[in-house]
Amino acid sequence: MTTSVEIKAYCKDLTKLKNILLAIQAKELGTDHQTDTYFHSKSGILKLREGTYGSQLLHYNIESGKQTIQNTLNSYKTIPKSCLKEILEKTIGSSCIVDKERKSYQLENISFHLDSVKGLGDFILIEANDLDGTIGLEQLKGQCNKHLKTLEINAKSIVSLTYQELLQQNNLFNQILVDE
Repeated sequence: MTTSVEIKAYCKDLTKLKNILLAIQAKELGTDHQTDTYFHSKSGILKLREGTYGSQLLHYNIESGKQTIQNTLNSYKTIPKSCLKEILEKTIGSSCIVDKERKSYQLENISFHLDSVKGLGDFILIEANDLDGTIGLEQLKGQCNKHLKTLEINAKSIVSLTYQELLQQNNLFNQILVDE
């Protein structure tokens, strides 16, 4: 089980952020096309992530604050293109699909993801991870806030919703426009 704190923000210039990340010597990990299928769940969030680098079933609980999101994550590596997605859709049903291109960078225990999300636009996700319980929540939050400044991210750009929630809001808004 991993504990992490993350900050997500809208981004106008992914190239600028990439250049800052390289300047602070974050290691470029590569680009992954990811499709996240969210399933109905009695508690927390359950999603199947299918990507270029593999597939995994993820379950996490989120505590959302004003700027940060704290979550406790359980993950299970799955066989790509198995029947797991079909089984989950038939038994509990899916609620949303998020399609994104993710460029990832790593600096110590901090992951940086530059995401281009279909239907939403571009974002940066700063994620401070505590893999073994030795860092603590306040330090994780401090790390995220430090990198907000380093990356010159305006506080007004911060988003406290998940991609799933943002897409569902967009769909609801678009449906209201169609119905009028």
